[in-house]
Amino acid sequence: MTAAPESAANRAAEILSRPVTLNGLTVPNRIVMAPMTRMFSPGGIPGEDVLSYYARRAAAGVGLIVTEGTYVGHESAGESNRVPRFHGEEQLAGWAKVAEAVHAAGGTIVPQLWHIGMVRREGKGPYPEAPAVGPSGIRTDGTEGAGKAMTQKDIDDVIGAFAQAAADAERIGFDGVELHGAHGYLIDQFLWAGTNRRTDAYGGDPVARTAFAAEIVAAVREAVSPEFPVIFRYSQWKQEAYDARLAETPEELEAILTPLAAAGVDVFHASTRRYWLPEFEGADLNLAGWTKKLTGKPTITVGSVGLNGDFIKAFQGQGAELGDLDNLLDRLEREEFDLVAVGRALLQDPQWARKVLDGRFDELRPYDADAVNTLS
Repeated sequence: MTAAPESAANRAAEILSRPVTLNGLTVPNRIVMAPMTRMFSPGGIPGEDVLSYYARRAAAGVGLIVTEGTYVGHESAGESNRVPRFHGEEQLAGWAKVAEAVHAAGGTIVPQLWHIGMVRREGKGPYPEAPAVGPSGIRTDGTEGAGKAMTQKDIDDVIGAFAQAAADAERIGFDGVELHGAHGYLIDQFLWAGTNRRTDAYGGDPVARTAFAAEIVAAVREAVSPEFPVIFRYSQWKQEAYDARLAETPEELEAILTPLAAAGVDVFHASTRRYWLPEFEGADLNLAGWTKKLTGKPTITVGSVGLNGDFIKAFQGQGAELGDLDNLLDRLEREEFDLVAVGRALLQDPQWARKVLDGRFDELRPYDADAVNTLS
């Protein structure tokens, strides 16, 4: 592979090494480990292998770890017995050990709190008889009749489950929480017109469709200390609808984000598939850039960072010129966004952050899906 010029490597190390404050939390650098579902927690309990997986990356310089998605304590929250849960005595005891190990390694960590909603298939998971639930009983692919529209009691129960999980996260030693509002899962199903056809207070125009998410944020904010960071991850795209969009214009996006910021979001994690692509016509800001411009809140960018040894090359030949390392650093320097989340590159190489922070670009290992050791 071609090594980055020494000057570029030094510049990357200097800029990415800068600490950043998120509410009451100081993150030692700008590198975030993105959440990635691994299914290595039998019974929903994170064990020693999961502890080692996160601690190794914290020790190698990742500033903030966002865990894989963890199911909140609602019977319809998930469908796999191998995805970790964020409720239950054994499960929380396992997570407490993970947080302690990450702190001992010099990192910070937040759990991603998750409810999959209409993605759920009945007959699976810790509560196999529980139905899939969503705003209108519609999957992101348009399928109807595979679950049920949520009642007010369902909505209240789920809101309470998120609040309880957040309170537990603070109690057992985590540094904040991330709410999974992206990729076509439950919170996103309320935000998106394609799956939310409600005619009550939780449906209608873009602002009304934020009511469920905003109530979760407010309940979480109430359940934790004022300085405890609340991160909200959202996306335009969905797992089964990559071209889906919550907002076609900055004005529409502002209408969605403003109630969430007002409810208590401290940081927005704007998930895109290609971080370098402009979100709207007429400006080169990506989704994280627009989010910060519209809300004034710190943002995390994510999307194909670090998939190749040249640091950000990825998906060559797919119709876009990919930008270079200077592009990413320029955006950070002008504070378009505040942190950079890295997913598969950190899965491939636990030492990725340390190599980047030390300017050792010639040692970066190209991402290879076939060779990934998921718990290395």
